[in-house]
Amino acid sequence: MRVLDRKLLRDLGRARAQVATIALVVACGIATFVGSLGTCDSLAATRDRFAAEYRFAEVFSSLERAPDPLLSRVSGIPGVAEAEARLVFDVTILAPGQEVPATARMISLPDSGEPRLNRLHLRRGRRPDPARRDEVLLGEGFADAHGLRPGDRLEAVLNGRRQVLEIAGIALSPEYVFAIRGDSPLPDDRSFAVVWIGRPALAAAFDAEGTFNDVVATLAPGARPDAVAAEVDRLLDPWGGRGAHGRSEQPSWRFLEDEIAEQRAMATTIPPVFLAVAAFLLNVVVGRMVAAQRQQIATLKALGWSDGPIAAHYLAMVAIVVLAGALAGTLLGTWFGRWMTRQYGAFFHFPLLEFRLVPAVPLLAAGTSLVAGALGATAALRGVVRLSPADAMRPPAPRGYRHGLLERLGLARGLSPRSRMLLRQVAGRPLRFVLAVAGIAAALGIVVLGLCWRDALDHVTTVQFSLAERGELAVAFRTPTTTRAVRELARMPGVEEAEGYRAVAVELRSGHRSYRTTILGIPADATLRRLLDDRLRVVRLPESGVLLTRHLAERLGVRAGDAVVADVREGEKPRRDVVVAGVVDDLVGLSAYMEIDALHRLLEEGDVVNGAALRVDPALEGTTRARLLATGGVATVTAKRSALREFERTTSRFILFFTGILTAFAVAIAVGVVYNLARVALQEQAWDLASLRVLGFTRGEVSLLLLAELGATIVAAVPPGLLFGRLAAWAVAAAHPAETFRIPVVVSPGTFARATAVVLAAGAAAALVVRRRIDRLDLVAVLKARE
Repeated sequence: MRVLDRKLLRDLGRARAQVATIALVVACGIATFVGSLGTCDSLAATRDRFAAEYRFAEVFSSLERAPDPLLSRVSGIPGVAEAEARLVFDVTILAPGQEVPATARMISLPDSGEPRLNRLHLRRGRRPDPARRDEVLLGEGFADAHGLRPGDRLEAVLNGRRQVLEIAGIALSPEYVFAIRGDSPLPDDRSFAVVWIGRPALAAAFDAEGTFNDVVATLAPGARPDAVAAEVDRLLDPWGGRGAHGRSEQPSWRFLEDEIAEQRAMATTIPPVFLAVAAFLLNVVVGRMVAAQRQQIATLKALGWSDGPIAAHYLAMVAIVVLAGALAGTLLGTWFGRWMTRQYGAFFHFPLLEFRLVPAVPLLAAGTSLVAGALGATAALRGVVRLSPADAMRPPAPRGYRHGLLERLGLARGLSPRSRMLLRQVAGRPLRFVLAVAGIAAALGIVVLGLCWRDALDHVTTVQFSLAERGELAVAFRTPTTTRAVRELARMPGVEEAEGYRAVAVELRSGHRSYRTTILGIPADATLRRLLDDRLRVVRLPESGVLLTRHLAERLGVRAGDAVVADVREGEKPRRDVVVAGVVDDLVGLSAYMEIDALHRLLEEGDVVNGAALRVDPALEGTTRARLLATGGVATVTAKRSALREFERTTSRFILFFTGILTAFAVAIAVGVVYNLARVALQEQAWDLASLRVLGFTRGEVSLLLLAELGATIVAAVPPGLLFGRLAAWAVAAAHPAETFRIPVVVSPGTFARATAVVLAAGAAAALVVRRRIDRLDLVAVLKARE
């Protein structure tokens, strides 16, 4: 073994605690990168494989009703590879043991029992017998939520007629990987089901023999989805077409896209901060080691060793620390990614979702870490190269002390001698102090980033489910109806207040930009469904014009006063110009809002509504919901309580656990930074501290001098650290604003206090370790002259 190799092992052994903490910081960054990016790749690969193997459609369109022969004309559109027509209706079902009925989307199956497009993966049971009209396939999410198995029965209301259906099998579809209704951004497997039934049975129930109301298509190679969708629209417009669209606007696909993009943003925004902190620590530790080993470096150079091997020796130490952290981070990130993948499997319904780690991911992470570590040690290595043997043999020249700014201004006159020593220690090495403050501030900021998501989720539940949506139930009618229906709902037992609204599907255009969304018309004096600004003040709807959510306005490139074109996607499909009256912040979707009378004028229609918000007696909510679903004109009833419970069960729980892991990583960084800075400070000031002990200072007084500097560094790091945490949270949120559901950046004073307490606790733990080492200082060994 070479001399330098033995020295390397001895150096690593002496600095094992510092090496371990720096490796831990690297491991945290690598784990976040590997876990997030691996999960992102796993989701994308599984989604694409499921879509390809089960022939997921690429163009979708619903309509009022059209004769079956029209399908051949859809198939003949240039760019369409294959088209399939079907019947789709939303109905009410009741599972065994379920007190409140649920909404089910019933989709027809062809006579063969297997669709050509959007094919089904059979989980359990068998496919329905074509000879039996009461057999169905049930989506896995609803089945698991209610413990249903093949052979169980459901009670359904089909076009006003009750019918008992038998579950033949449990199935999955690439169309409903994330089973949500088009009007809801949140999943609710307990209240929303997907059911496949033979087309003859569904057609007979809705008097739809020989017709279809939904069509899906795949594209020929090179075909553009938007061009094909435009031709489909042109063909289906006379038959009540509601607007064709590609996969990018299909609810399940869109939510998956958002989730994948958010994981990718997390993987690319947080790990660089971890690696920057690790680079800083390596610079501090290796720089201190070079300063402490001046005589050893001089001896090696005097014996003929060149600069290259000596610099490579210290680079080897950096490489060992970084690669140890990369290995630990890869293992930890693999566990982290597998856990996240399992959690996604709870509400993304794939035939098989497994964590897949592409070898390039950990290799890229390790390579990036090595580069960061080498850059961190560059300054120290430059000192190795410049150090001549003659200079290195002499002790380093003492620092020049001078009066600091506070002393020159006379502000330090009342300070004690110990306080002046602390002040001069900081003023004598301003760069080191600034770098130490930056390192602790980065650690504090990451702790804030990990903790603030709970604040954001609390804000979401408070604003969306208490302040904005104040009704307990939301009712959607099958077709637009007069406001008389709202008054009838208000008279139902258990209903305390009813408020109608008008929702219309539109495509908003501004120049070459467009987006399909819904304009929601609500009364100017609405109390159950309100718009709030970023300060939670009620936004009053203007008498004319449309209000856009901020992200929708940014997507269209418009602001208040600009005009947009609204292509209405229902009825006679008029095209209207409407002025943007303002921009509002909304947490759910990219939507538009108008005063209901202004919307009626825009559509040139009477006083009609197609939905209502209800405030009901909590004790009668279940009974009221069941009574509403039994009403002929009601299509769906959404309970706020159920939506909130499902949000907390899935999305909220997942985000909180993920950010809990991130917080744990951040705490590890805080401990690593504070501990290493304390150890380096002790190593640098050991001679001074030993001298003070010889001069009669007690151990407590000596410890106080050193730890006061550490405390001052932590206190100075708190304001920039809190600011950095807020900016980091904003950067992560802005990296990819989700279209389906937006989590705002909210950081409460309590979070700032908890994050500060974490760093202070890390400082206290480091202080205890350093205090023990001060007590064990060998005064004779430390004070030996280096001459």
